[in-house]
Amino acid sequence: MHIPQTRPPHIQRVNRRALLKASLAAGVVMSAWPLTRPTALWGGEAGQPRRGGILRVRGFDPPHFDHHLTSNFKTNATLSFVHSTLVRHQIGPAVRPGTFPVEPHLAERWDMPNETTYIFHLRPGMRWHNKPPLNGRELVAEDVKFTFDRFRTEPGNPLRDLLALVERIEVVDRLTVQFLLKEPFVWLLDVLAQPAGMWIIAPEVVHHFGDLKQAESAIGTGPFVLERYEPNVKTVFRRNPDYFRPGEPSVDGVEWVVVDDASTGLAMYRAGQLDCGPMEFWTVRQHDLEALQKSHPRLQYQDIQSSGGGLLAMRTDQPPFHDVRVRRAISMALDRQALVAALGVQGQLTPAIPPGLVEWSLPIDQLGAGAKYYQYDPQEARRLLAEAGFAKGVQTQLSATGGTGFGTDLLDSVQLIQRFLKDVGVIAELKLQEFGAFIATTARGKFEGLAYSLIPIAWYADWPLYRPYVQPDNMSHVNDPTFTAMFNAQRRTQDVEARKKIVFDMQRYAAEQQYYVYLFSGIVTASWQPYVKHYAPNFTHDYGGRAAALWLDR
Repeated sequence: MHIPQTRPPHIQRVNRRALLKASLAAGVVMSAWPLTRPTALWGGEAGQPRRGGILRVRGFDPPHFDHHLTSNFKTNATLSFVHSTLVRHQIGPAVRPGTFPVEPHLAERWDMPNETTYIFHLRPGMRWHNKPPLNGRELVAEDVKFTFDRFRTEPGNPLRDLLALVERIEVVDRLTVQFLLKEPFVWLLDVLAQPAGMWIIAPEVVHHFGDLKQAESAIGTGPFVLERYEPNVKTVFRRNPDYFRPGEPSVDGVEWVVVDDASTGLAMYRAGQLDCGPMEFWTVRQHDLEALQKSHPRLQYQDIQSSGGGLLAMRTDQPPFHDVRVRRAISMALDRQALVAALGVQGQLTPAIPPGLVEWSLPIDQLGAGAKYYQYDPQEARRLLAEAGFAKGVQTQLSATGGTGFGTDLLDSVQLIQRFLKDVGVIAELKLQEFGAFIATTARGKFEGLAYSLIPIAWYADWPLYRPYVQPDNMSHVNDPTFTAMFNAQRRTQDVEARKKIVFDMQRYAAEQQYYVYLFSGIVTASWQPYVKHYAPNFTHDYGGRAAALWLDR
């Protein structure tokens, strides 16, 4: 069903570069929060599934194919066509974007006899792809144990902390496996469902190839079989005739096309050479949207709220940022509304958990005492700096990346942030890094002063709290026993409403402390051709699962 876009009259698309230049020169008038919100959910009947056709979509060229040796989204997104997880996030038009309910996948059900034991019962008769060295053998519990033993012991796995509370994994019988935890961890199912690092693999493949870096090692139980990999060009998948989900996939195959240039991708989408939007998560860039809607009104469009966003990290273990007054001053020096306007995007202000996680993110006006630090108030910012002993200002460094990993919008934001900080006496010298160097150093807390970065995409509330605040090498060097105690308490709380109360209190506490200065979380517009049926966008790397659920009605 075609969904026309309805936007508030004050949200007008402008020339982004022109507005940014004007903002840097003269400033932008602040408006009150909230910013904008996504339009309502879509509906409508897709009709009966139709078999056949090749889905052509924008994809990525992965650095390699071993999901236990990288957290890179390009690897995990590519593997989503080939592999399966023990449990997964539900897919389909009935799922509200920004929610990620967990359902059975390779496991047909699970039991939880106590708070530290999870028993998974696998579906019988599930088969690996009919390629050597597996040749279509049945998936068994030993495969699951091997997968997660490797995940937990591989020294190069950047996601190992996700399962740090798992004591051991045991095979109960041929189709039953149990996870025994060191202590209660209520997010285990959410972790196992995430489309990053959790793909189930077979021991023969690792033993045959030595690792999983080669494309030929991508042998799984997923909806598609990898047929051909052309580096920096495309990956071609064909339908898995033995996929265990009845009737899926409907399409005969997928061409996962590498398109690094955004303009080229848009031109291909306009010409019908791509079946879904040309940007990440099959979306359209906001500043391309109005023109595309005018020229191609029959395309499907749907606004969805990102579960990521932008932030400023700082060395809270060193002066002057160890002083909460300085951190609060930094926050109040930034006109978030001007940032949104200058970038020509839509967005919402974000607390510690981005608004894209709709059931767990607390609205800014409910942050209590910390809400005021989201208001643009340069006069109060200067007063706080003076009170902290910096009436003459602060000299600092501002690290960021201008590489393709984050895109040019981030660099534009940094320039405007520099100007806002300068207005209150904080002189920030910009240090630009190549994307890989930024990830290896600054993203792991190895920087001086301030750093501009992105909030990682999350599918459950524990991750955006753990990684910035509790993880040992967190960016801002936070070491706060009060926050850590609340964090550990929510991990043990089975009752969802009681857990939400703790998570909301953590967001209020984070807003008061301002260990990170959160900016805004963008609203993006997913788009797809009118003949693509039963497609439902969401912020997840499970492109393969969504491709398996749709069909083409050309």
